[in-house]
Amino acid sequence: MTTTTTTDPGATDPGASAHGATDPTGETMERTTAQAPGTARPTAPHAPDAERLRRWRMVLGADSADSTGCTLTGQDAAMDGALNALYGGGAGKKPGGRGTGGRSAGLGASAPSVARWLGDIRTYFPSSVVQVMQRDAIDRLGLAALLLEPEMLEAVEADVHLVGTLLSLNKAMPETTKETARAVVRKVVEDLEKRLESRTRAALSGALDRSARISRPRHRDIDWNRTIRANLKNYLPVPGPAGAGGAGDPGGAGGTGGRGTIVPERLIGYGRASRSAKKDVVLCIDQSGSMAASVVYASVFGAVLASMRTLSTRLVVFDTAVVDLTDQLDDPVDVLFGTQLGGGTDINRALAYCQSKITRPADTVVVLISDLYEGGIRDEMLKRVAAMKASGVQFVTLLALSDEGAPAYDHEHAAALGALGAPAFACTPDLFPDVMAAAIEKRPLPIPDKEPQQ
Repeated sequence: MTTTTTTDPGATDPGASAHGATDPTGETMERTTAQAPGTARPTAPHAPDAERLRRWRMVLGADSADSTGCTLTGQDAAMDGALNALYGGGAGKKPGGRGTGGRSAGLGASAPSVARWLGDIRTYFPSSVVQVMQRDAIDRLGLAALLLEPEMLEAVEADVHLVGTLLSLNKAMPETTKETARAVVRKVVEDLEKRLESRTRAALSGALDRSARISRPRHRDIDWNRTIRANLKNYLPVPGPAGAGGAGDPGGAGGTGGRGTIVPERLIGYGRASRSAKKDVVLCIDQSGSMAASVVYASVFGAVLASMRTLSTRLVVFDTAVVDLTDQLDDPVDVLFGTQLGGGTDINRALAYCQSKITRPADTVVVLISDLYEGGIRDEMLKRVAAMKASGVQFVTLLALSDEGAPAYDHEHAAALGALGAPAFACTPDLFPDVMAAAIEKRPLPIPDKEPQQ
């Protein structure tokens, strides 16, 4: 039996050559074509070509199956079906059967089919990809309402963004679903605490110790490095032994031999551990819908900070109203379900409340987490920040506390705060402990290099 191998005609592909079609990587690949009845079947493509075609088929989707000449089977076909349900021609279809046109693919409004799809993607894709696909399904197919069903919540892969969606649905959530929702939120919160707590405690404990200096320390509490630096002006050279050394020898007669002593006129020591709080921290969080991930992370950090006896932590959330959730900081899940994502924004009103709670300005750090789209009185907001800075408060402005990078924000307000000495920048959860440590020690903030300082 004879076999033949043919290539795509160059006329069908501007990048084709006489030897075969050219893929976007610039590599030439051979492709088998169907033969007329009674003729020999073509040989299978070489393994690298087959793998390349398979990958192109997965990327291009079912609508492009004919153009690749590749048929998927087994697990590949199942993965393709899961992707096509979300990103295929029917991706615009909304629950209830009304779509934006095109094919009828999609998940529809059937809870069983959605549960099956959620199970499929968890089988075929890694957790990080599953989370992205779930997020896209909620955004593209309008499936948020289905999260009100306990069966759906048990099938999803929990992450920060899912928690944000659940919080936005909190008021519409039936009682039968709330317990399941709390379990999902608690799982995410516990995972975040394990990831963030130890580093936060280490960074802030060190910063608190270094910031608590005393001028009359006991011998064992002396910070020798800082004491030496503070007393360098009191350096006294010590003459070398008489007659020692020769010309050019600093240890010769009249020389010092490079030796000397520092008279410690002023001692600087570490502060001793105390049961009283060394610093006050106020977390002021914008709970508008766009800040969902920041609210989740800030609530977890608030609970961690509140557990440190050397810090006095207050957590305030706001939209057009202001809610003090400090008494719930022992359980970040309660904090999260006490928020109301969405609504307007009145930063000035929130800062007025925070300002009224400050009793030790020089020992207070205020962290405003907001996209700065102010719906209140802009000039009053800036005046409050200036007044707090003038009184000695360390003021930090975070445009976001998440892994998503810089969000959309009000550039004019960010620039105005920067001019007051409160630069606004986005902060990842991993960077937050360093930002807080710098604020506690009154050092320059570690603003990310790629983030423009406003």
